[in-house]
Amino acid sequence: MPRFSIIVPAYQVQGFLRECLDSVLGQSYPDFEVIAVDDRSPDGCGAIIDEYAARDDRVTAVHLPRNVGLGRARNAGLPYARGDYLLFLDSDDSYTPGTLEALARRIEAADDPDVLIFDYARTHWWGGFQRNIMHGVFAAAGDAVFTAAERPEFLDLIMVVWNKAYRRDFTERHGFAFPPGYYEDTPWTFPVLLSAGRIAVLDRVCLLYRQRRQGNILRTTSRKHFDILDQYERVFAFLDEHPELADWRPYLHRRMAGHCLEILDKSNRLPEGDKPEFYRLAARACRRHRPAGHTLPVSSQRTALRLLSGAPYWLFAAHRGCRAALTRLRAHGTKLRGRALQRAKRLVHRLLSLRPLDPHLAVYSASHHRGVLGDPAAIHHRARQLAPHIRSVWVVRPDAVAGLPPGIDHVTPDSLRYWATVARATYFVNNVNWAHELVKRPGSVHVQTHQGTPLKHMGVDLLGHPAATHRTNVRAMLRRCDRWDYSLAANAHSERIWDRAYPCHFTSLPTGSPRNDVLFTADPAHAARVRRRLGIPQGDTVVLYAPTQRDHHATGYVRRVDLAAFTRALGPGHTLLVRLHPTLARHPVRGTELADLARQGLLIDVTDEPSVEDLMLASDALVTDYSSLMFDYAHLDRPIVLHADDWETYRANRGVYFDVLAEPPGHVCTDTGRLAALFRSGAYADERAARLRAAFRERFRGYDDGHAAARVVGRLMLGERPATAIPAQEQGPAAEPVAGLVEGGRA
Repeated sequence: MPRFSIIVPAYQVQGFLRECLDSVLGQSYPDFEVIAVDDRSPDGCGAIIDEYAARDDRVTAVHLPRNVGLGRARNAGLPYARGDYLLFLDSDDSYTPGTLEALARRIEAADDPDVLIFDYARTHWWGGFQRNIMHGVFAAAGDAVFTAAERPEFLDLIMVVWNKAYRRDFTERHGFAFPPGYYEDTPWTFPVLLSAGRIAVLDRVCLLYRQRRQGNILRTTSRKHFDILDQYERVFAFLDEHPELADWRPYLHRRMAGHCLEILDKSNRLPEGDKPEFYRLAARACRRHRPAGHTLPVSSQRTALRLLSGAPYWLFAAHRGCRAALTRLRAHGTKLRGRALQRAKRLVHRLLSLRPLDPHLAVYSASHHRGVLGDPAAIHHRARQLAPHIRSVWVVRPDAVAGLPPGIDHVTPDSLRYWATVARATYFVNNVNWAHELVKRPGSVHVQTHQGTPLKHMGVDLLGHPAATHRTNVRAMLRRCDRWDYSLAANAHSERIWDRAYPCHFTSLPTGSPRNDVLFTADPAHAARVRRRLGIPQGDTVVLYAPTQRDHHATGYVRRVDLAAFTRALGPGHTLLVRLHPTLARHPVRGTELADLARQGLLIDVTDEPSVEDLMLASDALVTDYSSLMFDYAHLDRPIVLHADDWETYRANRGVYFDVLAEPPGHVCTDTGRLAALFRSGAYADERAARLRAAFRERFRGYDDGHAAARVVGRLMLGERPATAIPAQEQGPAAEPVAGLVEGGRA
């Protein structure tokens, strides 16, 4: 008997069916069966199902003599199911890698609950991803097992069957089945969840919910949307048969009314001429099922709900029309107020710009206002010590304010205080460009710190790479770069590239990279504190995996390393830290593979850690592909391994300044097996790795010596000269990194 029976109904989805079935048959967990139901599809779905059934005995093909619709097609697959748990997968959707294994582990840990609810992400036809906006409820529930009454918020999730696993004997004992018609999930899901004595959740993106440009039946204008009324009749009939569930009647009444209002409001649901009839039938159902003494909740829909319970359609339509007009008027008013506010802000900016610059005011920003980070943060902290007369104000976006360290004065972008601040500031420090609206005043000093040593093409060098510039206007970017007064360089290579990539009138300062100062000055206790904060077991060897993004991929993420296999190869006594590129912080992969392995204690997802320098200090080795982090990490003189299985693709799409595979900072591998073997054998840290790293350090260490931030502050805020660092080849032993041995690891 298999653990899972996966029922896949198919109708006119020949373009997606193979991807769907492959996502199941390619799962690492083998104990399942697939029941693929051809709902008399007029296209090639039946032949595809037969093809898969012929080559994999886990697939059972079921061909229906006539088209019966999605719900009844699922019912047709139920008699063939032998698994402990039922899963329903729509044939244009797909499972993420590792889903069945994660479900099996969670079910076992929860002691075979009646229902297991899991998370999903929408995948748009144009390539975008969006995780379920209510995904926070999964984390809040954690490992608890509960009933719907104990956690009613799970009834507010999208009412679908495909994000749940159902214990088969539970569904058979209650006789649950799908009705005909649209919205067939409603009279299945509500009764199932209300009847379940034990519900568990899995905080993981298990299913990719395809958002098709065309073909979604629920977005098709048709009278079939009247079916929602019959489906709720079935839900209330179930309540009548189960008096112990009577307390749910007010909630379900609100859900029905809200659902009907949604159908009436959507322009692509009902034919316009059928709306009065639908309204009358919906109002009749609302009156019939309204609980005695029930009062409507305070909400934006309260008036509409009251009308739906008794008013004629013309009055309801008039109300909705007035409401729509008021919404448009408010939107127009908001737009006008927004324009007036913008004019007021700019007027304040112009008026304040008539006053002299404040010579003691510096404005900082980093990584598009994400917080106190990187080189700007290092300069800010050093300025507090060496130039305390300079007041610092950070520009921070609203969602990052909560994560600010104590004592940070900040403004939010485009606020009135923001414009008042930038109007008079003398110093502007950023590692990306300021917005084009910011006008540079004469006498102000703009410092561009950049974000590390460049391997990939930057600035004007991107013009030959459309995959890297499809969201970037290079000409507009250069106009913003014209505001730079100073460009910091970490080494001679960077200095040459910035001069080439940004043909603007700035002065290059060979100061070194301020954010790297801590790599030279931190003592072993610093790394030990970071390890304790991250929960790394004492004595573990820590490997930091930091891949870069892929501009040629729609989402920026391409899975290059099998992290499960790599963590298994590392074995006990090792901790893997995974830091995705900041642009991938909201990618669904964090809710799939990374979440699975983190739950098992096999890795720690440190993508959200604000200080990458702390992560470097806390680790014993770096695995990366083409990230600029390799240049910074080389200062620690610790092993670096490049995983470069798509070098030619990356080089062609993004462009690079030199062949890093010809002059690598350590061993190079092109598959997970070789990567694992390097760490199993210890070869990642052998003599050859040391020689390669030494040559790489010699070439790119440049001006970094632990005093870069002090040089920047001294030159720009204190008027000291020179600002130039001592070249690496002239530095003595005192300039070597102080990081040394970290607690429990190797340097």
